Amino acid sequence: MAHDYFRALRDVALVINSSLEPREVLHKITEQTAATMGCKASTIRLLDSTSRFLLPSAAHGLSTTYMRKGPVEVKRSGLDGEVLSGKTIHLKDATADGRFQYPESAKAEGLVSVLSAPLMADGKAIGLIRVYSAEEREFSADEVTFMEAVAAISALAIENSRLHEALRNNYELMAKHAYSVYED
Repeated sequence: MAHDYFRALRDVALVINSSLEPREVLHKITEQTAATMGCKASTIRLLDSTSRFLLPSAAHGLSTTYMRKGPVEVKRSGLDGEVLSGKTIHLKDATADGRFQYPESAKAEGLVSVLSAPLMADGKAIGLIRVYSAEEREFSADEVTFMEAVAAISALAIENSRLHEALRNNYELMAKHAYSVYED
């Protein structure tokens, strides 16, 4: 069984190296992660600039209604607060666990068990990745290790994408400045 996780991790790494378009890469990561773990759905949420809210950045297998259930506020979600402190957390039944911010929405969507891992960059959480199961289940040690590995390479891809975008913006500013110097 571990062999499948190595292959799946290789596939996630190939997806990350295939494009510099963050939306496309993150969507493929959620799709690959849910399929590998036999889960109904997967999401990646990133912290906003205030670190108060987790913004949806990619999702696979969830309805538009569920994705629009409301803002995910870190201080109102015990689960997300724990994950953002650097822990991988498993909720056997998210609809009955007080740490899940929207249990009724999860119930309506048919979500039961949840596994969440932090996306860490430079020792700081920048978001999280989550898988949702339609039935109550345990996650094996191999599955937890796979999620943590996907989270680590996803965080690296996100940071690389942000650096690429910053470099591109700096280059464009420098090009505009050089152009205006020659015009004067």
